[in-house]
Amino acid sequence: MTKRINETSQRKKEHIELCLTDEVSFRLKTNGFDRYEFIHYAITEVDISKITFNRILFNKAINYPFLISSMTGGTENATSINQRLAVIAEELKIPIGVGSQRQALENKEFHHSYRIIRDSAPSVPVLANIGAAQLVQSNNIKDILCLIEMLQADALIIHFNPLQELMQENGDTNFAGALNKIEKLCKQSPVSVIAKEVGAGINKHAAIKLLDCGVSGIDVAGAGGTSWAGVELKRSKKDNPIFWDWGLPTSYCLKEIFQLKNKYEFILIGSGGINTADDLAKAFAFGSDLAASARIILQKLLNENEQAVIDLITGWFDNLKKIMFLTGSQNLDEFKKGKLIKKEDLF
Repeated sequence: MTKRINETSQRKKEHIELCLTDEVSFRLKTNGFDRYEFIHYAITEVDISKITFNRILFNKAINYPFLISSMTGGTENATSINQRLAVIAEELKIPIGVGSQRQALENKEFHHSYRIIRDSAPSVPVLANIGAAQLVQSNNIKDILCLIEMLQADALIIHFNPLQELMQENGDTNFAGALNKIEKLCKQSPVSVIAKEVGAGINKHAAIKLLDCGVSGIDVAGAGGTSWAGVELKRSKKDNPIFWDWGLPTSYCLKEIFQLKNKYEFILIGSGGINTADDLAKAFAFGSDLAASARIILQKLLNENEQAVIDLITGWFDNLKKIMFLTGSQNLDEFKKGKLIKKEDLF
């Protein structure tokens, strides 16, 4: 057990180091947003000064529908990273996710690296996080629920990462029974459960099965940003171009899953290659209720400082206001209604 604990912490440390580079980006595949342009609306009557992004999420007020996505925990250097990220989230009044709490299930050595998030962000939504593979392996749902209590979390993310586990040496590739476990978890959880991929995307069919199990949110985490297959291939010093670029682009996932809003009530989170103001805006135009980023936030924080992260996020939303003005969208609900066109249809 001690060997496995050390392996988990070391792996998390290596993940952080690799994500500070651009060596783990998708090589040939984009998030798909580059194939679309916004439809200019010359007779806009939008009052840009009245555009606001304030809303209630998990019974807490937020200023921007932006999630600092799940990153790290379970290793010593994660404590400082999580504390700094949480301070930013509290200042901006935005939700924040924690990295996989798998290590917290294995022992208590680094529980402080997770708890520091709630300590530093007392008033914003905090999202706990565990892998579907670990949920399958768990013999007691109460062990999973303890992860929520550890963070005083407002929601729990269950992340699906079959591709990453497949590429990871000694990865956990047994996901049999995951849907049944999720259904049981949703019935017992005191908070909302969100299903998330980690860079290969969730399609419409999978989303339907997850929503039927009772999840309250889908984070598509599509292809086009960080290749977690690439991360593991880098760690093992191997290469496999087929799987490095495996996955469904974020734009495709959002477009397909947004259609389910006609039948299901759920939170749609757009993530996977949200690295620019344009990416953010298109994620909302494709139907996202929240947008989320991870690696670019980590890079800004550790390569620059907290203010650089704050400026990045607020700058993105200032740009979003301008795009909404130019497309005749007074609010984000209007912005989701036919504001994009494929580039080839313009010519």
